Amino acid sequence: MKRFYYTGDSLDEFEQIERDLESCGIPRSQIYLLSNDDVGLDNHDVNRVASFFKTDVIHSGEIGALLGLAIAAAILLVTHFSGVAAQVGWVPFVFLAIVSFGFTTWEAGFIGIQRPNTHFIRFDEALAQGRHVMFVETRIPDKKKLKKVFKHYPNIKRAGTERTHTGLLMLILRSWEKLRSCALVFQGRPSK
Repeated sequence: MKRFYYTGDSLDEFEQIERDLESCGIPRSQIYLLSNDDVGLDNHDVNRVASFFKTDVIHSGEIGALLGLAIAAAILLVTHFSGVAAQVGWVPFVFLAIVSFGFTTWEAGFIGIQRPNTHFIRFDEALAQGRHVMFVETRIPDKKKLKKVFKHYPNIKRAGTERTHTGLLMLILRSWEKLRSCALVFQGRPSK
């Protein structure tokens, strides 16, 4: 997956862009709008970035999980090579490794929830000036669809790209939206 960033001043334009992208086959679950204008976002039908994802909890949690994995592996390796496991047994050391992994992951996530998302820091100045940032997470072949839609909006500027590892998450979100739509129709309510 690849994430494409765009900046602009008009929430109305971004709302229309989101509709255009959806009509081209890019699901709403892959289109996000980042803005400091919460009132404006409330008045527009856009897929806003959740406040949870404005923090660095995911990125920091991943780093913590890697560190925790290294600590757990070190505990198990020291236990194995020291011969202590033969005297005491493996259970306390496996438990210690699991607790160490969990604690390190949790603590790193806790630190990350207090920091801004590392992917969005570069847009702090634009957001402070009242601009808005749209990002679209999509497969590289869909780049033509993006170009087709954004060429009709000259006031929206491309603000960069980056590779992401969100393919599985996007698949889950698309499946969830389909299931949700089916459930709403089954209940006799129209889907959004």
